[in-house]
Amino acid sequence: MKAVQVVGYHRPLELTEVSEPTVTGPFDVVVRIGGAGVCRTDLHILEGQWAEKSGVTLPYTIGHENAGWVHAVGAAVTNVAEGDKVIVHPLITCGLCRACRSGDDVHCAASRFPGIDTAGGYAEYLKTSARSVVKIDDALEPSDVAALADAGLTAYHAAAKAARRLRPGDRCVVIGAGGLGHIGVQVLKALTAAEIVVVDRNPDAVKLAETIGADHGVVADGSHVAAVLDLTGGDGAETVIDFVGEGGATRDGIAMLRRAGDYHVVGYGENIDVPTIDIISTEINLIGNLVGSYNDLCELMVLAAQGKVTLHTQKYPLDRFQDAIDDLDNGRVRGRAILTP
Repeated sequence: MKAVQVVGYHRPLELTEVSEPTVTGPFDVVVRIGGAGVCRTDLHILEGQWAEKSGVTLPYTIGHENAGWVHAVGAAVTNVAEGDKVIVHPLITCGLCRACRSGDDVHCAASRFPGIDTAGGYAEYLKTSARSVVKIDDALEPSDVAALADAGLTAYHAAAKAARRLRPGDRCVVIGAGGLGHIGVQVLKALTAAEIVVVDRNPDAVKLAETIGADHGVVADGSHVAAVLDLTGGDGAETVIDFVGEGGATRDGIAMLRRAGDYHVVGYGENIDVPTIDIISTEINLIGNLVGSYNDLCELMVLAAQGKVTLHTQKYPLDRFQDAIDDLDNGRVRGRAILTP
């Protein structure tokens, strides 16, 4: 089958022929890929940022946001059958460790991460497990929802966590209205009655956010912190969700936060530099967010089927993978880029 592989760090990806994955274990599921999301993490992989952490052996197939149709199943699989439309949770988990048994499978002690530390979905087929596949509504198409498997799931996990503390009349600032942020805005709109303020340096991204649920849009032009403080009566927001995490976003995000507020870190790339005396004197909370759980993905698919979360996409054939990578790297993608084998 055709697959796009990492052949070396700081080198372009290559399209090659590899063996099609087959069922070898009782809980294996092979998925025929209908859509594979192109994520900024993929750029970081090519830059070598994940080399030591993942320990993956090159070459390997990239791609961790996947959806498609069940192609083959192991003898013990009962939750899906051949032909079912599915979205794939990004982790393959054991189901036996304490985290898995607590429903917190994102912290599985023995997880594998297709596209990060084993073969992913920039290909015609992907091998995963019965624990990782979620059947999707017949009205949804795999190429339309593929990026919800990670970008959407990550955004849902953070927004849903924030929503548990937000009350009607509270303000929530969303930094970044791109691939993750535009999903987070929709999730917040579906789950809370909080006032949503979106900050992004791209005016088009701000306009998009305002059409999908943001109450206020602020262009990050140097005066955005003051603009947010003005919108919040000078106090700052109860919650800030930072989908950027670099380029000064963390400094600005902390400055937009009110006393005892929650600062959710989702995007990454720089360090948070806050004097500890400021943390204790204002009792702000710094909260990390990884990808969401299997149950988070199931809940997100309900919102997608109800039309409350819609993924804005740009689609590319598999052999145009480099165009998708370049467009993402150069800021030409609104929403998410999707490869369609």
